[in-house]
Amino acid sequence: MHEAHLSKISIHPGSSKMYQDLKSHFLWTKMKKEIAAYVARCHTCCRVKAIHMKPAGLLQLLSVPEWKWEKVSVAFITGLPTTRKGNDLIWVIVDRFTKSAHFIQVKTRYRPPEYADLYMAEIVKLHGIPKTIISDRVP
Repeated sequence: MHEAHLSKISIHPGSSKMYQDLKSHFLWTKMKKEIAAYVARCHTCCRVKAIHMKPAGLLQLLSVPEWKWEKVSVAFITGLPTTRKGNDLIWVIVDRFTKSAHFIQVKTRYRPPEYADLYMAEIVKLHGIPKTIISDRVP
């Protein structure tokens, strides 16, 4: 491993590349784990890691709501056992001003129109239509 990692041809290739190069010539048990551990102990590899992502932008703070239920956030609690009615998610709708919340049982197979109807039936009838709805999910 030492020779393959420091050879003049490859020069600190990283664990994936080193594994691909070595597996054509050698094979032993836990080979991939041992190569990953060896590369992780290399000081040069740890210092000179190329970052393959765009730098993250600055966080944008959310404005403070001025009145209750004008700005809400929504989230989902997943990985729950299925109920008798077939619900397996909890849809959490939180008022950002008062921090009060509604917890609604839903099914994972619901589509956006079904969530809209449920929102109208459960939230809008009690609190009115909010100015903004913030979610961490894709639109």
